[in-house]
Amino acid sequence: MGIPLDKASLLALFLETLFYGVFFTLYCLTLFILLKKNGINRQLLIPVATVLLCIATAHLIVDFVRVLEAFVFKMDMISANSYYSNLASPLEYAKTALYVTQTVLADCVLVWRCYVLHNKSLFVAIPGLIVLSTNAVTGYCIIWSLSQANNSSTVFTTGHPFITTFFTLTMVISVTCTTLIAWRIYRFRRFMSNRLGYVAYLPILIVIVESGALYATGVLSILLTYLIGSNGQYAVLDAVSPIMGIVFCLIILQVHFQVGGNSQIAQPPEQMDILTGSLESEMCETCSAV
Repeated sequence: MGIPLDKASLLALFLETLFYGVFFTLYCLTLFILLKKNGINRQLLIPVATVLLCIATAHLIVDFVRVLEAFVFKMDMISANSYYSNLASPLEYAKTALYVTQTVLADCVLVWRCYVLHNKSLFVAIPGLIVLSTNAVTGYCIIWSLSQANNSSTVFTTGHPFITTFFTLTMVISVTCTTLIAWRIYRFRRFMSNRLGYVAYLPILIVIVESGALYATGVLSILLTYLIGSNGQYAVLDAVSPIMGIVFCLIILQVHFQVGGNSQIAQPPEQMDILTGSLESEMCETCSAV
């Protein structure tokens, strides 16, 4: 097991709190920027960002309550290790349900961006919907498997196929969609006649790749630590919850500051606004030719 379960839980709470602070700061900045914009861009992104923040907040609150129960309120009745080993705890259900819901929502946004940026291609939509649906069902099957756990069960023996499949599909969605979006932007840059506009998309391309790599690395770390039976998976798992929101906000902010906030650069084609969720008008002729 490596790190004991109680210490892994404390480390997980520390990392989650740290990344939550980053997410909350980026959310406030993103909200300030989006409130100055009009149209579907704001109508779509503000609710999504807010839901991600609410889920991350609820997840953090659940973890704080679990720590208080394990180390304060129930310390005389049960050890911390035994408390965290109880997979059938209602708070364990709640925590898992929040994580699965947040992951499905974040993946839906990622697949949607990829779908629209590729001219609403069915070759992107159909596989994306199939994988998303499979992952959502698998995720909620994990919660069901926890309800079947007994006193001798561990997370490494309960719902093992569901957990492995869920994180594998999550990583596949992240890597595939990030690659497709980055490739689309790279190809689009080749058709830019305005040199300043051409250069402006490079930072956006970089942040998309880096954000996707950050999220995919977190999911990969969860999967690997789970497969080797390490309690370190709890620390990574709780940290990834706010990281989903961080990645979401980073892309919006990068597009705004590199393109939308630069008065010297011509207004970007509407297809690039899809990266921030906007579908305000027809795509330009240049993007249609790509």
